Amino acid sequence: MPGDWVDRLDEIKVNIDERQVIANAGAYALGRKTDDMIIAALAATPSIIATNTAGLTLAKIQAAMEMLGTNEVPDDGERYAIVGWKQWSDLLGMKEFSSADYVGKEELPFVSTQAKKWLGTTWIPHAGLPLATGTRSCFWYHKSAVGHAVGSDVQTDISWHGDKASHFVNNMMSQGVGLIEGSGVVAINCAE
Repeated sequence: MPGDWVDRLDEIKVNIDERQVIANAGAYALGRKTDDMIIAALAATPSIIATNTAGLTLAKIQAAMEMLGTNEVPDDGERYAIVGWKQWSDLLGMKEFSSADYVGKEELPFVSTQAKKWLGTTWIPHAGLPLATGTRSCFWYHKSAVGHAVGSDVQTDISWHGDKASHFVNNMMSQGVGLIEGSGVVAINCAE
């Protein structure tokens, strides 16, 4: 990722730490790149719930759960489901997902919109899932189905360059992602 320059004289004109702002922005961008790599690997799955004529429905979730079971994907608390924000809204409309009668008070989704445990799975909303011709691909998978190798985690280097009277802020990482077991991932296509 290309870095950015922070002029020494500009720094004295603002009351924020410009170097820290740029370092954080670069690190967040690399985090989004990591997400994109994982999503691309998930999208390579051959297991697809292809009925995309509706949003995320209980019937689609049951079909995906059945497919995971048929594929003998372990139900050991290491399952994750990544859904778009429209699908997250669909989930909130399901009493099985959002009612304390079904999930208990401690698992209600209204405490936080970041993640929720349901059906032995951690459900997470994400804005970066594939969207093509009005169809959003969501993914339900086991942790062991996708490999994420980290050669070097996100690192930030801030160096002074006197010839430019500026600091250069650079972020870097070395990572790779691959689909290990395609049958451990189910793509759920939803109209959006």
